[in-house]
Amino acid sequence: MTTQDQATGSSPAPSADQDLDPIDNPTEPGRDAVRSDFEQSKHITHTLAPPITNLEEAYGAVQRVRDRLRVAIRGRDNEIELIIIALLADGHVLLEDYPGSGKTTLAKALGDCIIDDQPHDDIVTIRRIQFTPDLLPSDVTGTTIFDPNTNRFFFRPGPIFAHVVLADEINRTSPKVQSALLEAMAEKQTTVDNRTRQLDELFFVLATQNPLDLAGTFPLPSAQLDRFLFKIIMKHIDRASELEVLASIKSRRDGAGRELPRVTRTEVIDARRVVEGQVYVANEIREALVDIANATRQHEQVLQGVSTRALVLMIPALQARAVTQQRNYVNADDIEALSYLVFGHRLELAPGADSLGGVIKECSAQALERLARVTLHQK
Repeated sequence: MTTQDQATGSSPAPSADQDLDPIDNPTEPGRDAVRSDFEQSKHITHTLAPPITNLEEAYGAVQRVRDRLRVAIRGRDNEIELIIIALLADGHVLLEDYPGSGKTTLAKALGDCIIDDQPHDDIVTIRRIQFTPDLLPSDVTGTTIFDPNTNRFFFRPGPIFAHVVLADEINRTSPKVQSALLEAMAEKQTTVDNRTRQLDELFFVLATQNPLDLAGTFPLPSAQLDRFLFKIIMKHIDRASELEVLASIKSRRDGAGRELPRVTRTEVIDARRVVEGQVYVANEIREALVDIANATRQHEQVLQGVSTRALVLMIPALQARAVTQQRNYVNADDIEALSYLVFGHRLELAPGADSLGGVIKECSAQALERLARVTLHQK
């Protein structure tokens, strides 16, 4: 404390080079738009599961997640498979449909499937960000605050410091806030006040958005869309599934399926490494992807074709799908199943062009036909 401070009785001003240390268990309420009302406990006691070292064990983890999700949400088997694929491929997912279609329920159920076996003071299992027009970037990434008791600045982590982040109605906020997720989704880190902080290795974003014909929505910029592995347009479930939803309301409220085994954070990370290292990708698969990308770039009805980044993201997605199909190699069926989901939101069609699905199918036809004539599994 300086002589002037002693004379005035005031506290010394904080130094500009003081560390911005994280706050443990912050009690200050955040803005109303940032919600974590269903986040799980940070400190869950759990017996460590044995490491996943092969594809059979990885498939066992897939089956546990699949079983729990199918109990939690009915009639969404296709969406469940795609989310599992994205989780294994270390990609992010954008769900689109009108309100009430089960997007948020599906995201919450996924968070409930994962046990945090390595708890950290600043990272929780699942967080929800309710995007609204008045949201600020700091409400997503976190902010520095001043603690008068210690006369220091502290960093208060934002809701992206979680294993699973539900970005709810992401297109109801401004592009400035949407872009706050860019660095986090691409590099698993965030920069606040010129200091970069690492996010969790598991970090998985499951975003929801309403169709753009609804009032009060903001289209996601191309750079933001490119960070999502899949864009899944959810459709209405069939009549039988809808009746099943109505019949199971009470059982779901009573916690049906909670007794089913879950997966740990470590198991998910182990499974990702096993899938990447043990699922065979033939050179012909890579050649087919490059040929498809070139076909989109040269197509007369396409203004912006598939980027190289999309191809890089496609490889682990194909490997993950192979595992969900209990295969140890990628084949043409995997490309055909995932092409629209990976490429669709990255293509920009010319006015008056045919349907997006038709263009992708046309661009993929020759490459898939060539793959059908070669052996793709490892010899």
